[in-house]
Amino acid sequence: MRTEPPTATQDSSATKRAPAGAAVLRDDVTEAIRLAVFEELAATGYGRLSIEAVARRAGVGKTAVYRRWRSKLPMVIEVVSEVASLGLVLPDTGSLQDDLRMFVHVVARVLRHPLAAQIVPDLLAEAARNPEIAETLATALREAQRDSSAALVRKAVERGELPVDTDPELALDLIAGPLYWRLAVARGPVSRDYLDRLAVAIGAALAAGRR
Repeated sequence: MRTEPPTATQDSSATKRAPAGAAVLRDDVTEAIRLAVFEELAATGYGRLSIEAVARRAGVGKTAVYRRWRSKLPMVIEVVSEVASLGLVLPDTGSLQDDLRMFVHVVARVLRHPLAAQIVPDLLAEAARNPEIAETLATALREAQRDSSAALVRKAVERGELPVDTDPELALDLIAGPLYWRLAVARGPVSRDYLDRLAVAIGAALAAGRR
């Protein structure tokens, strides 16, 4: 039987086909790896974590991990930063006090996650020993939440609730600092009433800068 030559349409589609060997990063594989990184961090800590162990836990080959991250540090930083920023796109409630209340509740929910409670102290301990980890982690975590604190301050300034020179970095420190101390260091209980009172205290501290 004679084989017909390819048509012009077939030629055109063939030229658009991805070149052989091109890596197509599947979203489901990426999500499986991210979850594996998080779970492996909680199970073994950063120091003992390896690309091979992450790949095994995710059910993929280690080349699938290396296609996404060149080493474990950028892999861990990206995954932790994404978790840190979850839920931090906050709506405008119409008042500084309600915005703060929502913010502290969301941050507390992230820090109360059982895996986060194990991972964050471990990463900070590693950061104390490794300047590269310290710098990268501090930058990534602050960037993950800076937009939310800046938006909160900007809206409060526009409503006349805060002075125009209010520092968003200070606002973030006042929100995250007490919660990290309470949840990750002291391991104390955090009730809804405590979070509401904390939001009031933060609002008062920020407003005290009014001239």
